[in-house]
Amino acid sequence: MRNRKICTRLMWLLGLLIVTTSTSVPGRSQETSTSRDVITSTGTVASSTRNTLVIRDDDGQYRLFVYERGASRPAKIAPGSRVRVTSTASDEPGVRAASNVVVVEAAAAPGAVAPGAAGRTGTAEVVPAEVRRLERDIERQARRYQAGVRAGVALDPELVLVGVHAQVGPFFNPDLFLRPNVEFAFGEVTAMFGLNMEAIYRLPISSRQGRWSTYFGLGPGFNFLHQNFERTEGRSRIDFGDFHSDLGLNILGGIRYRSGMFMELKASVYSDPAPTLRMIVGYNF
Repeated sequence: MRNRKICTRLMWLLGLLIVTTSTSVPGRSQETSTSRDVITSTGTVASSTRNTLVIRDDDGQYRLFVYERGASRPAKIAPGSRVRVTSTASDEPGVRAASNVVVVEAAAAPGAVAPGAAGRTGTAEVVPAEVRRLERDIERQARRYQAGVRAGVALDPELVLVGVHAQVGPFFNPDLFLRPNVEFAFGEVTAMFGLNMEAIYRLPISSRQGRWSTYFGLGPGFNFLHQNFERTEGRSRIDFGDFHSDLGLNILGGIRYRSGMFMELKASVYSDPAPTLRMIVGYNF
């Protein structure tokens, strides 16, 4: 019976990974098919971060770039500088992947007008709200330290759960992260406190700055459960209390959105009476 439950949980997780992989693969296929679409853009830097670059081209259009891994670029690019960016299409419309950035003219001093560029100063420009939002989401996704909240339901036993988590990384590999979390769950007869030391691996089937990404993970879970059964006979109430603690292995898979939202399925094996399956929705700040 227990082995049957474990197989059922693993089938759930496998189904999740198949669905999420099929969701992400078209984006990668589009990127591959347009990988030869190399464009060189020239414009004035409106905003620059560790992972993104926004320029205003000669037509007055704002363009957002994310840096490819190993991209050639200056260590620091001041707003107001004039740059030439070589890029290819990414898996999201309106965002391009920059492979090479060259400063062709440094930013003028604040308040000064650069020679040959009337009206262009060293002051920062006002970036459109939509571009700024995308830039902020990409930076949030790339943070080394993140914190978040989670909520969901658990099966066998049936529980409603809430929790908090942290995400640290990457470690050893650009797609490997440590994500410890604490969960509190409550049901009709069961209360649970869970401490989970999990690691997740982002599946490299989409770009790191893509809109969606999928992941799987595993790690030990320490669970403390209290189950309370009450029965009334005549005028007497009989209470049966039972406390359990156990150590199990959590196996999980999920999909996360660049803005911080994620959905996840998690199974616990070698752990009884901890929940056999948890369906979780969370948010990374």
